[in-house]
Amino acid sequence: MKARQLVLSLLIIFSGNSPAFAKSIKIAFWNVENLFDLKNDPNTNDDEFALGGRKNVTENIYNLKLENLTEIINKMNPDVLGLCEIENRFVLEELNQAVKRDYSIIHYDSPDKRGIDVALLYDSKLLEITESKVLTVLLPTKIPTRDILYVKAKFSKIELNLFVNHWPSKYGGAEKSIPLRAAAAKTLRKKVNSILSKNPKAEIIIMGDLNDEPIDPSITIHLGASMQKTKMVNHESILWNVMQPWHRNPEGSTYKYDGIDMVYDHLIVSEGLIDNIGLKLVPNSVGVFSGKKYRQHGGKYDGYPFRFWAGSRVLGGYSDHMPIYLKIESE
Repeated sequence: MKARQLVLSLLIIFSGNSPAFAKSIKIAFWNVENLFDLKNDPNTNDDEFALGGRKNVTENIYNLKLENLTEIINKMNPDVLGLCEIENRFVLEELNQAVKRDYSIIHYDSPDKRGIDVALLYDSKLLEITESKVLTVLLPTKIPTRDILYVKAKFSKIELNLFVNHWPSKYGGAEKSIPLRAAAAKTLRKKVNSILSKNPKAEIIIMGDLNDEPIDPSITIHLGASMQKTKMVNHESILWNVMQPWHRNPEGSTYKYDGIDMVYDHLIVSEGLIDNIGLKLVPNSVGVFSGKKYRQHGGKYDGYPFRFWAGSRVLGGYSDHMPIYLKIESE
């Protein structure tokens, strides 16, 4: 009996020092629409979300925002969650305390003038992080923008490369801003090329709000991602954009503008995730989180994601973007 207890004790001790075994994990991404704290940071343009600011934010409004985000995150229940439009580490910790999972946080402050960053939440019992850093995006306008977060991890002892993105928006004009997203794409492509040059079968997942559609040059040309898997397999592109089923799909768009159903939020994978060696994309696991209560109904904004803010007015929804997700598994 004592020998059995000793073995059980050792198993508990050693299992606490390494990620738990799981055959598959769910990876999600969400632009959570301006998750700011209530303090005015003198170094960023966050004044409108601070107490006493233009939006008249109160503690109750802030708590409602956290509560609504928590509802969707708990329903999705991802093992890994990329986020964008979060202000700082503080709001990430607040969100992490509110959700049912106990995530670890990877976050770096970006030079973005509004002070919004990208981040990664992950279950440290399932994923082992071996490296994390930011890729600085240098725009031709010289205006600071969001970094790209790079995380190297191990799932089931197999290396996995993750990128979390939030590329420059079309604010100021879609045509005029094309070079900005091209710069972000080229920055990401350089790192992807570096990884693939060392291991052509490397497992890579790119997630993020790219502020462009899957058919736009920033994604197809500068990043080298196609919606057609065969193009990657035939080496006509280096990556596969798995969001094709939702492109211009009113039932599953991630974003809507001028009544047009769009995919601005992307999940893009490398060939290493479809070669049935190591880690692989689970068939039919890619999705857009949705549901009747998470979209608006009737009128001009029918079918739009049920957002939290409409200018300075609180709609009390969730975000102007829908979350996206996929699953990977080990062989």
